[in-house]
Amino acid sequence: MAKASFPNSRMSSINMSGGIREILSKACDLETSGRVIIHMEIGRPDFDSPECAKNAAIEALSCGDVHYTDMAGKYELREALAEKYKNENLMDVDPDDNIIVTAGAIEALTASFLSILEQGDEVIVPTPYFPAYADEVALANGILVGVPTKMENGFRLQADDIEKVITPKTKALLINTPNNPSGAILKRVDLEKIAELALKNDIWVISDECYEKFIYEGEHVSIASLPGMADRTITISAASKTWSMTGWRVGWIVCPKQMKPYINKCHQNLTTCATSFAQAGVIEALKNADNDVKNMVKEYKRRRDMVMQWLSKIHAFKQVVPTGAFYAFPDISSLNINGYKFCSWLLDEAGVATVPGEVFGCPGHIRIAYCRSYEYIEEGMRRIKEAVEKL
Repeated sequence: MAKASFPNSRMSSINMSGGIREILSKACDLETSGRVIIHMEIGRPDFDSPECAKNAAIEALSCGDVHYTDMAGKYELREALAEKYKNENLMDVDPDDNIIVTAGAIEALTASFLSILEQGDEVIVPTPYFPAYADEVALANGILVGVPTKMENGFRLQADDIEKVITPKTKALLINTPNNPSGAILKRVDLEKIAELALKNDIWVISDECYEKFIYEGEHVSIASLPGMADRTITISAASKTWSMTGWRVGWIVCPKQMKPYINKCHQNLTTCATSFAQAGVIEALKNADNDVKNMVKEYKRRRDMVMQWLSKIHAFKQVVPTGAFYAFPDISSLNINGYKFCSWLLDEAGVATVPGEVFGCPGHIRIAYCRSYEYIEEGMRRIKEAVEKL
């Protein structure tokens, strides 16, 4: 009987996006019962995918592009990505040696961790963090070590704080800039100090840059572009947020030449290759969807500014202005209430779905996603304000 027992200990620790999906499920149940719910819990862009990308995918399907591609992805896509990283990120990237196209950024993370982690290796992750990070580390039998960031510092990760938790078991550092959920952007000076620490301690850096296009103040700097870091950095990104293509499931890894064969082995056994006609759409987006991105960034900034105005009127909340991504992460600690209880109460009381900071390893906060229409978000913020004023 023991041989047929399930699940194993590894899968028992996996949390399915750390509670976000559970909140969504409860919100959907309330909708089914007739409630009008404002969804501010899921980071799902409301924009359509670029027309040029959709047309390219349709054309690929019409032409019979429905079979396996090279495991590492279509060469034309890898070539376009190499050009993008050369021109925008100042990285020397070769389509053959350094790029693997994956079925989204989550697969990219999974393949990367499976390739570099041994049983019990530690991965340093700044908090707050995207909850899937903990799951991906656990799947690879690693141990996540959280490093708190400070709201008064704009949630920017500091090298001094990293150094305090480095041990002989430390294998990697995972950074996310712009950050989900805080919206923080690591400045060049931050990254230079982090790079120095990684080089000194022989630590891999995995850099999640999925929100790199969504920057409202400041600049995006890829840590792999800094001296000495190309050979110890795995850069991960995806089409999902950049071009509002979350359902297309195309991401990519930019890694050192010596790492590519090993990550590619994992990729082969996880998904074989990303969907052929979806890759065709991403090629076209890379080449011809710049205006789509610019329009999205402009609108997200408008929404962010409106959310900040509403938050400033809620005296029980404290906040810093997020400079990137499309989330606000206000401090609700003055309410002296557990985040899960608060978000559950807010959903029942006001019909607004948000995510407790506990999900991101940061109690005392909630995450508010502003990736729906301006009017929709404004209604959500009005409801939040009116509900909190009743407490």
